[in-house]
Amino acid sequence: MRSFVLIATCCWSLTLAAQPSTQVAWTAEQLNFVKAGNPAAGEALAKSCGGCHGDKGISVTGAYPSLAGQLATYLYKQLQDYANGDRQDVIMGGIAKGLSKQDAANLAVWYASQTPAFQSRSVMVYQAAETLVKSGDRERILPPCEVCHGSSGQGQVMDMPALSGQAASYTTAALKAFKSGERHNDIYGRMRLIAENLTNEEIEQLGFYYQNTGK
Repeated sequence: MRSFVLIATCCWSLTLAAQPSTQVAWTAEQLNFVKAGNPAAGEALAKSCGGCHGDKGISVTGAYPSLAGQLATYLYKQLQDYANGDRQDVIMGGIAKGLSKQDAANLAVWYASQTPAFQSRSVMVYQAAETLVKSGDRERILPPCEVCHGSSGQGQVMDMPALSGQAASYTTAALKAFKSGERHNDIYGRMRLIAENLTNEEIEQLGFYYQNTGK
């Protein structure tokens, strides 16, 4: 079944391939560049980010994402997307444009090295979300979320972000932004295609599901 949904997702992706959603290309050279980032230099730069993302990368409010434990490649790509205008935010756009690529790599590896966030558990029932995460929905051609984001929401190679422990309100807002097209820096439009087929209730359940995943 997983082979089927992966193929289906790839087919969807081809339909949106005409417009590049990012200017970051994951070549071996690019991957090695991010991997070689300097965490000590990143820690020094991150001191100015603590007001929104917390001193150790754990945000105190769902308005801003926790960055601790996130994939370095994902963080680097987001900073480049903000700088290039492929992901739009007034505050982050300005900040990212002031960073060199080396700064972005340094920040990315430092945040990736920090202990991931874990929010308080919620009593919310999220059976629909659990089904979507583990099994997807064949009728809507929705692949299981864990295929890309891992069985524990830990994220996977390059640009499949970690979701576990992230505040439910942030994950929900991000999915709704993909659904509306407001956010469009996902490669091949993968998340837009998936989010468009989710109900708002499912999106909110997924937010709580991942908030409660990780411990």
